[in-house]
Amino acid sequence: MIDIKILGNHSAQRYSIRQTLVAAQRDLKNEYPELKMVITEIKDWANIEKYTCVLSAPSLVVNEKLVCVGRFPTRQETLDWLRNAVEE
Repeated sequence: MIDIKILGNHSAQRYSIRQTLVAAQRDLKNEYPELKMVITEIKDWANIEKYTCVLSAPSLVVNEKLVCVGRFPTRQETLDWLRNAVEE
């Protein structure tokens, strides 16, 4: 199981990253049919600051590792991070 946290205080930003994650999960279903992801959205600044000081743009945490800060990740980047998480 992969634990993912989307950090951001704007719902549109979190939604966009969630859609990228779901698309990447669909892509990986052939490689890893049993792949399960838990996606949590962190909205409040106090909890976001536990991972990064960037509050105005979205960030992404995969298995407690900050992988993307202050920008929207590409689908390919997301696939790479998920593959790495499965292999760890």
